[in-house]
Amino acid sequence: MFGTIFFSGLPPESIALLAIAGIWSLIWSGIAMWKTARNNQLYWFIAILIINTLGILAIIYLLFFQKKPRMESKTTVAKKKKK
Repeated sequence: MFGTIFFSGLPPESIALLAIAGIWSLIWSGIAMWKTARNNQLYWFIAILIINTLGILAIIYLLFFQKKPRMESKTTVAKKKKK
């Protein structure tokens, strides 16, 4: 019923393209939202949640704005191994 109401005039190729775009956006947005939540970046989380850009905003966040993990020094690593 849902498909007959909204997609009745579209060719099958367009429906497939919409499905692929939706899955693409869901994957990138999901990854980016996970990272923003883990890094306590509330404003990025809200922006990615509200603004649907086919994953473009999520990709920009992941490439340029996510917090980078700190490199551990050799002494820190050695202390962890001793425990």
